[in-house]
Amino acid sequence: MNLQRRHVLGAALIAGASLIAPGTLANPVLRNPSSPLPGETGNADMPLALRQALSALDRHSGRIAHRDRIALADFSRHSKEMRFMLVDVAGGRIEKSYLVSHGRGSDPSNSGFVQRFSNRPGSNASSRGSFLTGDTYVGKHGRSRRLHGLEDENDMAYARAIVIHGAGYVDRGMAQRQGRIGRSLGCFAFEQAEIGEVLERLGPGRLLFAAG
Repeated sequence: MNLQRRHVLGAALIAGASLIAPGTLANPVLRNPSSPLPGETGNADMPLALRQALSALDRHSGRIAHRDRIALADFSRHSKEMRFMLVDVAGGRIEKSYLVSHGRGSDPSNSGFVQRFSNRPGSNASSRGSFLTGDTYVGKHGRSRRLHGLEDENDMAYARAIVIHGAGYVDRGMAQRQGRIGRSLGCFAFEQAEIGEVLERLGPGRLLFAAG
């Protein structure tokens, strides 16, 4: 990854909660022109999940064809929050945030919080780590995008059919009424009104990093 781009993001002065609070769909900036360079302060002001995602981008640079934009799913946050972010690495900003589901096997009590991850077929759980976005196809959830796990903790993603798709159980109104959205079988499911945009912006050959 271009070192200067890391410097731009390394100067981030952002509040993680405000970036992905429900309803926050603006374009919050990850940098502040008056903030010191990262060589002076380090990355202390950058949320841990974002630091992990950028580290993963470096680690898998040989597999990631397009490194100007990445996706971050922060599963440390509740499902009612806009916890899936598209990150403009080159511009140093969060482009947009979305609701995203986690697997029911990761949250058997339906609390809205991920309690565990799994890479095991049949677990119906979310996996964490680095994913490479693949091709699109049309399945039972409509147009969807395949994912390839790049690490030991998610390398069964393709075989498990862990993909990006839209779902009726991911809905802002539901999040407000019930205090949480529905759960998937381990896939990254989005609002039907948003899935087209997610698939378009997060095309093949990009990094999706799931933190938690």
